[in-house]
This record gives sequence, structure tokens and C-alpha cells, in this order.
Amino acid sequence: MTHQKVAIVTGGGSGIGKAVALTLANAGYRVAIAGRRLEALQGVAQEAERSAAAGAILPIATDVANASEVARLFETAVAQWGRVDLLFNNAGRGNPPGDFVEWTAEQWQEVVNVNLNGMFYCLQQAFKVMRSQNPRGGRIINNGSISAYAPRPNSMAYTATKHAVSGLTKTASLDGRAHDIAVGQIDIGNAYTELAARMSTGVPQANGSIAIEPMMDVNTVAQSVLYMDSLPLEANVLFHTVMATKMPFVGRG
Repeated sequence: MTHQKVAIVTGGGSGIGKAVALTLANAGYRVAIAGRRLEALQGVAQEAERSAAAGAILPIATDVANASEVARLFETAVAQWGRVDLLFNNAGRGNPPGDFVEWTAEQWQEVVNVNLNGMFYCLQQAFKVMRSQNPRGGRIINNGSISAYAPRPNSMAYTATKHAVSGLTKTASLDGRAHDIAVGQIDIGNAYTELAARMSTGVPQANGSIAIEPMMDVNTVAQSVLYMDSLPLEANVLFHTVMATKMPFVGRG
């Protein structure tokens, strides 16, 4: 590929999305970052400026649970840079607080709207752009979760939606073949972000105990995303797990 790559990163204002956006920008990508808090997105763009990636990041305030806003996100990125080569479909949220028996229908729906509906809306728009651009095609990397394989206690909303993400990834990978669109998924275990910081002080385990869990640098995740997109489009990492080596996930932990 001879042109400069263009990426869209959702949930780009903090945590994993921020780390991926900055890594891509420093690798020479043009990156549109989406999130609900424009001020946070602008802060990421300013950070890229300080690391000599001037003009590489375009902040676009977007609620991925709103299909019209997602369509505008892609339209804006294409208007700015002409195409989209990579979608890091990252935006997501955790469980409502408290016992799931006490959750309201609205609290459940809020998680579904972001983690499942939002991911679908982004997939849909990415397909529309990638299958019609020249050169055709691109790559989509969905942010799944190891919770889909080994859930934590009281994580029903998050875990259910991440199971659904795996289904989106598999079907989209099939549907993308005819259009040179490679679709894969990254499942992340214990990357140190603002959201996951509580794990360093203790989180519930399956046996009811509270335990501190090992963490890994969030930039390790960003390097994994960069690697997945470094492959030619005729090759695809369908599922990639990157995790803190000593976290309780495999076997009995």
C-alpha cells in the first residue's frame, strides 16, 4: 500500500483507544478519534502534536450508540482524508453497578447500546466505505474481551455483549471476503487504564474472594493492534488474545 493509512478509533479519548490512536499516529497513520467527550479527544490530539505527529489526529465527538452520529463520523473522516483503511472498533462500557438482579431495563440497554449496537453501526459504516474506495478494502479490529470466555462474577451485561461481539467478528469476517475487508478481534486481559486501575487494589474472584491481579502496560495492546494491521489484507488475525502473563485466566489462574 503506497498511500498513507487512515484509521478510525472509537473510544479514543482515554485508555486503550487513546493508546492505540497515539501509537498509530506515531507510526504515520492519519487517525480520526471518536468519543462522547470532545475535550478528552482534543487532549489526545494535543498529545500527538507534542510527539511530532502534528495534524495526525482528528477529534470527532461521537456517540456510537447513535447510528446517525456514527454515519457522520465516517463521512467526516472520508471528507478529511479520502478513505478509511482501519477501524479499531473499541468503544465500550462496563456493567451497571450493584447486583444484576437490581439493574433496571434502562441500565441493561445502555450497555447493549454501546457494546453491541454501537459496534454494529461502526462495522456497517466501515463496510460501506471500504468496499467502494480505491484501492478497495481495509481492516476492522473489534475489541472483544476474555470475559466472553471466562467471565467475572456479576458481569452479565458486559459478558453477554462481548459474546455477541465475537459473533459479529466471525460473520463480518465472512462477509468481508468479497470486498477485501479483513475482520479480526483483539481480546484483552488486564491492561492498565483508568477503568481497570481498581484491579490493582483487588477485584472479586469466582470463589467470592477479593484479589489483586497483575496488570500489563496499555501500550502493549496498542502494539498488538499495530501488528494486526501490519499484515497484508490477504492475511488476517481472526482472534488475538493479549493479557497480563500472570493474571487468573488460564486454568485455575
